[in-house]
Amino acid sequence: MSLSDLIQKNVVKVPIRSKSKSDVIAELLDVLVEAGKVEDREVAYNALLERESLGSTGLESGIAVPHAKTDAVSRLTVAIGIAPDGVDFQSVDGEPSRLFFLMLAPPDQSGPHIEALAEIARLARAPAFLKSLARAESPDEVVELINE
Repeated sequence: MSLSDLIQKNVVKVPIRSKSKSDVIAELLDVLVEAGKVEDREVAYNALLERESLGSTGLESGIAVPHAKTDAVSRLTVAIGIAPDGVDFQSVDGEPSRLFFLMLAPPDQSGPHIEALAEIARLARAPAFLKSLARAESPDEVVELINE
């Protein structure tokens, strides 16, 4: 299953309004709840914060991938958010994160979760794509870029 299979405009938030790590996570989780993809918001939120407490999911090149395994979802689900001004996500390169890929997966399904993480890692090595995505101004534009 590719990222483009998981991303529709109802799971994209542009722009993210939050200014802190926990608020970004909550804002993107709410997008998934509103889209009907999460069965228990509190369980999912706690799983995301617990995973984040093990080490920041802020990568480099302005990307963060908050993720967790939880029974609050029945299959892999992803939300994308863009924070044009960036948010301090304690990323490995110390730079603010602008592109967020929030992922939730059921505990018994590792394959799709790992495939999605690998696809995001590949995207991270495409600076021109990242720049275009960070400049996207609408969910439709994000979906179009992901599908290219």
